[in-house]
Amino acid sequence: MRIDRRPYWYKKAYLRFRYWYTEHFLAPACDSLGDYHTFMKPWYTSISGPNIVIGRCATIVSEPSSRVEIGVWGRKDWEGRIEIGDNVLMSPGTRISASDEIIIGNGVMMAHGVYITDSDWHGIYDRTERSANKTPVHIGNNVWLGDRATVLKGVTIGENSIVAACAVVTRDVPANVVVAGNPAVVVKNLDPEKGFKTRDDYFADPESLARFFDGVDKMVLEGNSFWNWLRCLVWPRRGD
Repeated sequence: MRIDRRPYWYKKAYLRFRYWYTEHFLAPACDSLGDYHTFMKPWYTSISGPNIVIGRCATIVSEPSSRVEIGVWGRKDWEGRIEIGDNVLMSPGTRISASDEIIIGNGVMMAHGVYITDSDWHGIYDRTERSANKTPVHIGNNVWLGDRATVLKGVTIGENSIVAACAVVTRDVPANVVVAGNPAVVVKNLDPEKGFKTRDDYFADPESLARFFDGVDKMVLEGNSFWNWLRCLVWPRRGD
């Protein structure tokens, strides 16, 4: 449907069910999952392994063909960790795989198909074992990772920096720059004096934000009828 024909009460029921699903199935998979989370289609999100922390106001968007996967495969039981800060966005297809340590700051945005890993997982010559060297990944606050960007082992990305679409980050990235290419190199410097409007700013008052969106839903959807919505599902017409 081009227009959301759902009745307001139905969308509210769907959002309650989505929240229940997240709390029932995904929250227990984390050591901690912060308040005010939004998991869109959470049944297509996978969280596995120990020591996974996700901060408040996380927005995680999954699709049937582009699952979000967050996993720790430590060297021994209960080893390895992933810490994800507040106000983070993960788009469909995001995959985060930790052997030892991946730390992601506040307000980080991950576009479609982003991959972050702290390990090669197999040695060059002994392909039955991973390297003994630990190569953690640290991503600073307000970093933006573009479509299908890849962040590899041992990398630190400074705050506010942008990784362009399809870039492969193999070495540290300073703060306030844009990197692109394979391997990624600095192609532009950003001016922090101009200031950044961040997801931290956007979610500064999550309760008020939730009330605002509920008001928008009520205004837009309240006039929709159940039977017309059902008709659109089974007998759509041009313009629906």
